[in-house]
Amino acid sequence: MRDFNCVIRYLAYTLELLVLFMLQETPGLLPHVYGVRPVLLFPAVVAIALFEEELPAMAFGIVGGLFCDFGLGGALGFHGAILAVLCFLISLQSRSIMQVNLATALLTGLWSIALTICAQWFFLYYFTYSMPEYAFTHHYVPKYFYTLLFLPLLYFLNRGLYQAVRAQDR
Repeated sequence: MRDFNCVIRYLAYTLELLVLFMLQETPGLLPHVYGVRPVLLFPAVVAIALFEEELPAMAFGIVGGLFCDFGLGGALGFHGAILAVLCFLISLQSRSIMQVNLATALLTGLWSIALTICAQWFFLYYFTYSMPEYAFTHHYVPKYFYTLLFLPLLYFLNRGLYQAVRAQDR
């Protein structure tokens, strides 16, 4: 029964990532703020990593990153590699160092999403185009803050899903 609940939880996470990918890639569905749209998959994989063990968290980081690679462009596997490492570290941190609650989820989201978006700017924009400072301040910083707005909602969604399935294990 425990394995069955685990499979259901993983299928729910996969469905969540698919739905969020479709929401973020549908033109005109989410309003543009300062000309940018949020990347809903970043806070989703961070929230999943807070509740899952290291290897499943890393796997969902890879899946979410590959969806980002398909939608955002760039090198295939770039976001997958970054989010795999970050989700592994977040899961390790949440299992051994910190207690998972909304405050720690927000702090974890602040640094991990910032690291992801800064790596995206540095590797996919800085070396390729001119005026990287302008792009950072007028595109990547608004994308960062707009993406962070969805972190509490996705944290509560994943916490509820995790607790509902874990309650059936008992």
